[in-house]
Amino acid sequence: MNYPLLDVFLSILYFALWVMWIWLVVWILLDIFRSDDLSGWAKAAWTIFVIIIPLLGVLVYLIARGHTMQDRQARQAKAQDEAFRAYVRDAVGTDGQSQSEELAKLASLRQRGVINEQEFEQAKAKVLS
Repeated sequence: MNYPLLDVFLSILYFALWVMWIWLVVWILLDIFRSDDLSGWAKAAWTIFVIIIPLLGVLVYLIARGHTMQDRQARQAKAQDEAFRAYVRDAVGTDGQSQSEELAKLASLRQRGVINEQEFEQAKAKVLS
């Protein structure tokens, strides 16, 4: 079987281009469904356009809406980050402060006479639990 080296390189190139094409189509379909500014009918129309006539649909989508794809992705990443940070704050329960910081504040309040020893012990038990 004769399979020259150039044919191997061309096969690898074709495979890489095919994978990039599939990635691009999937990325555009995800962007269509993540868009808040498109109505349901517009999403359906874009989806049909991209699936029925893929090359033309992808090119038209990139020309018409490509400049806002990065903005939508950045907004979504920021929203996910804020949701994660809120979850961590709620899970920790001390607004993101560590136990040592919380205990240091309690000790400072006790030394200044703002709280008494019993209140300090109750708050310390709550922080450590």
